[in-house]
Amino acid sequence: MTTTARTPDPRTLGDHTWQGRAACRSTEARQVDPELFFPEPDEMDLINAAKTLCAQCPVRPTCLDAALENGDRDGIRGGMTEEEREPLHRNLPHRLDYSRVNAAIAGRDIHLTDAERRAVVRAAYAADTPASRLAWILKITEEHADKLYRRARREIRNRTLAKTESLATPKPKTPTRDALRAAA
Repeated sequence: MTTTARTPDPRTLGDHTWQGRAACRSTEARQVDPELFFPEPDEMDLINAAKTLCAQCPVRPTCLDAALENGDRDGIRGGMTEEEREPLHRNLPHRLDYSRVNAAIAGRDIHLTDAERRAVVRAAYAADTPASRLAWILKITEEHADKLYRRARREIRNRTLAKTESLATPKPKTPTRDALRAAA
């Protein structure tokens, strides 16, 4: 299970307001060439220039998050090249950021990874959240929410049984030094 550092305020689905605060946004006072963010792999000067601009950006984590969630694999996004982002793209379904889980439970409409969706189900189950509310949070049917609750209940039961069995099974004793000498 992979965890990530907390991102500031997970953005809601369809929210692009953060782009207005991006350092790469051209203004009348400062023109930024968008091609700067699409260099060839061997154009190190352009890559470094783009990364320098990204390092100053107040929305860099949100930009990276958006690139991952939207599957943007081209160009420099969130201060990372295509090659640097590739492992993050590959591991995205396993990302588990509890600030995002909590935001979803609080009713924010955000993109959740598979791992975060499972965490929402477990948290909602533990809090006795009605299946209708879970269905609304995850945008699924109430029947599907009931099924997810049954699965969560079964996982918790199986985990409890496994712990009980491991505590009940006596561990083999390691012979002491004196017992080994006596046997010799």
